[in-house]
Amino acid sequence: MSSTVDARLPPVRRVPAARVRQALSGARQVAVLDDDPTGTQTVRELPVLTRWTVDDIRWALRQGKAGFFVLTNTRSLAPDAAAARDREVAEACLTAAEQEGVRLAFASRSDSTLRGHFPLETDVLTDVMAQHGQAVDGVLLAPAYVDAGRVTIGGVHWLRTAEGLTPAADSEFARDATFGYRSSRLAEWVEEKSGGRIARGDVTELTLEVIRTGTDEKVPASLTDVRDGRVVVLDADEDDDLRATVLGILAAEGSGKSFLYRVGPSFVRARVGQDAQPPIDDETLAGLVGPGHGLLVVGSHVGLTTRQLDHLGRQRRFTTVELDVPTLLDDTRAEDHLRAAVATATAALAENLVVLSTSRALVTGDDEAHSLEIARRVSAALTRAAGEIVAARRPSYVVGKGGITSSDVATGSLGIDRAWIRGSLLPGIVSLWEPASGPAEGLPYVVFAGNVGGEASLTEVIERLERA
Repeated sequence: MSSTVDARLPPVRRVPAARVRQALSGARQVAVLDDDPTGTQTVRELPVLTRWTVDDIRWALRQGKAGFFVLTNTRSLAPDAAAARDREVAEACLTAAEQEGVRLAFASRSDSTLRGHFPLETDVLTDVMAQHGQAVDGVLLAPAYVDAGRVTIGGVHWLRTAEGLTPAADSEFARDATFGYRSSRLAEWVEEKSGGRIARGDVTELTLEVIRTGTDEKVPASLTDVRDGRVVVLDADEDDDLRATVLGILAAEGSGKSFLYRVGPSFVRARVGQDAQPPIDDETLAGLVGPGHGLLVVGSHVGLTTRQLDHLGRQRRFTTVELDVPTLLDDTRAEDHLRAAVATATAALAENLVVLSTSRALVTGDDEAHSLEIARRVSAALTRAAGEIVAARRPSYVVGKGGITSSDVATGSLGIDRAWIRGSLLPGIVSLWEPASGPAEGLPYVVFAGNVGGEASLTEVIERLERA
């Protein structure tokens, strides 16, 4: 399938990131509402917030960057709670923007494997923007994550693997207990996830044939007639495709159009005018990481994470402290189990890397709501344990493995409220934050999604951090 799809694509139209940066003059700053922290892994030197007071957002706006991230962690919430949080964040962002005299665009950043609250989150943001006099003409859907091989071609979302292109709906991610789906064609996926409210025939597809051929005017011309919140699927197989599309979006917005972005990590990089950058070099990393050993906190249950942990175990010695999920869900035994785990990990940090994880057997509920509740309880226990370990013996760095896990560790375990994204530890994946305030100020925090990299990627990251 891969060769068949690739063979019929028009040649790539090269668009340097510098052209996007030039076009950003006078453009709206983009507030990226990230439903877990892993959307930061494609960018660098941008502010990231885990709180959304008006003062926090005004701080981010004053940094003078093309955009900033607000970590909402809504993927871990039930739908009603996710909607309420999105509304609260958006209201605070618009209030802060009004006070700073800044115009804002919103990006709802979610999973490149299509897991998350859609169309719920874009519906909420559309409503808030309309209440502030910013009617949304179109919802631009661009889940591509080029660095990790998640691409959209011909309106179909694919995962690029060693065997070729696999339709997203055929992957393990489509069988997610909470956010599973059946459709790989995004127009059909929109219809499926909206329960038929948005018909596939009402979804526009902006294909590579349009993006890669013709002039710079072709993309904005394709967006001219988009109105009334219409969903537009954006093809993207390379970063140049996204930069070409962003140039068209900025031109259309400059002519008065208003768009809301529902996107994966790669679109954000294109929208803020950044190019793919090499990972943080060893010298810089050594200046960030302190002496001693690190703490790796693992909550992700995808198969790739398990294989990465197995690989790490074959390559180096570490102390494993496992929280048994059935025990955590037993109110009579959970407290003693947690105390013992914290004591073991704290003592081990003096001599070794510590891996704090939940047991690998996935426990799910009877339905979506029950599965989410189990996930929240387990995550709360993992977050508490990590926080108590860090308070008792500060590690040289902390790694959060898994989207929801890394969010909960950032906010609950480390108390991060404002931070800077310093870059990646692997090409285009695995973000390193430097907390700018709070109890973890200066402690390197690494955000490592559960579903990215190869089997050796976790080992490579840990080896770099331990050497530093």
